[in-house]
Amino acid sequence: MPYRRLPNTDKARIAALEKAVAMEHACDVEHQAASYKTLNEARVLLRRFKSAVEQFQYCYTAQAEANRRYQEHLKTARLYISHFIQVLNLAVVRNEVRKEHKLFYGLDPDDFAVPDLTSEKHILMWGERLIEGERERLSHGGAPIYNPTIAKVSVHYDIFKDAYREQQNYKLNTTRSQSGLDVLREEADRIILNLWNQVEAYYAALPPAERLARCQTYGIVYYYRSGEKRPEND
Repeated sequence: MPYRRLPNTDKARIAALEKAVAMEHACDVEHQAASYKTLNEARVLLRRFKSAVEQFQYCYTAQAEANRRYQEHLKTARLYISHFIQVLNLAVVRNEVRKEHKLFYGLDPDDFAVPDLTSEKHILMWGERLIEGERERLSHGGAPIYNPTIAKVSVHYDIFKDAYREQQNYKLNTTRSQSGLDVLREEADRIILNLWNQVEAYYAALPPAERLARCQTYGIVYYYRSGEKRPEND
């Protein structure tokens, strides 16, 4: 005998619900293979589920598009922060900046390596430290760092920071829509399972081929195993 398989994608869930709702309008109440309550649940959920799927797809696409721009801003901010630190270290080596003034930036006076800038949190932290550190050093009579200037670093840092906040909002929206969709998926699976059980029970006395055909009109999907013979009507 063929076996049924419950939908495992949103597209398949929608198709199953749509077929059930279509049969609600195609048959008289006396000839419905599923209860009015279950068919009504399917109809109500179908609208909500389609809306939730569209909302999630919109949020996911918006996040993906924003992420492409965000990665460019992240790359640029990292480049300018790294370059500024390297130029500062070279200025210390040339005795143009006092070694102990590196402390204004939160940098170890004896460590001339560029700190870890792999994550967004590191970029946010070091961008802020460099801006504040340069301001503090200049207030103590130091000469400005050039190529890049702290103003240039600050511009790209601010652009990145705004993009970071925007991206976090996109992620939050996507996560919220995903959570809402997950809840509706569980509800859809419950309703579809209940509906399919009722339909199969209603047509259980029919010959195999006719029973399968009737059940399929309600959206039940059957699969045949390799080499399995399809049923025929008596």
